[in-house]
Amino acid sequence: MQPPVITIDGPSGSGKGEISARLARELGFALLDSGALYRTLGLAASRAGVALDDPDGLARIAGSMRLEFGHAGPGSVHLDGDDVSLAIRTDEGSLMASRVGEVAAARDALHQRQLQFRQPPGLVADGRDMGTVVFPDAEVKIFLTASAEERAKRRHKQLIGKGIDAILPDLLRDLLERDERDSQRAVSPLKPAADAKVLDTTELSIEQVMEQVYDLVQQKLGEKVFRNT
Repeated sequence: MQPPVITIDGPSGSGKGEISARLARELGFALLDSGALYRTLGLAASRAGVALDDPDGLARIAGSMRLEFGHAGPGSVHLDGDDVSLAIRTDEGSLMASRVGEVAAARDALHQRQLQFRQPPGLVADGRDMGTVVFPDAEVKIFLTASAEERAKRRHKQLIGKGIDAILPDLLRDLLERDERDSQRAVSPLKPAADAKVLDTTELSIEQVMEQVYDLVQQKLGEKVFRNT
């Protein structure tokens, strides 16, 4: 029997990253930050001089880049031995990830890497197409959303907290453009799975969202998944 999977999808700033990390930690599950994969591929391609719309080049890099997650602590990402944790979280990193995500060959090349994260006792997968494409058989599917204005504010606070310069109106514009691009693309568009629970987090604190997510997981998977908490 395959280990259970909980997918948490949604647009940038919806809170899915923090919710996924907290849930995985509480359950003792593996964590897949699929956005980090796409961001890192975009950065690796840029460093190698490969265009972000070059299918063959992106597929080649996706298959050969050496990744380490959590090596220097939660949320850390190393690319070929180099700590790129902050570099991939910039606005430029977001843009590169979105552009790479439009290329079918890049998504195909990363697909197998994502599937390998499904390990006992279970997996929490954070992304944009985890419940629709990568793990359509997931036992629990959640789609987080929030108003664009609230998501831009959250993103601004996050970047400033990391010492990265950010301008709120620019963030809002870029976020709206990415929403449009991600939802309209032909390959794996951003949308809730038909059987996903949609949660609007605009007026909710992280703790309130966690409570709802936690309750949903209990209903779907039962008490046995909480043996590690």
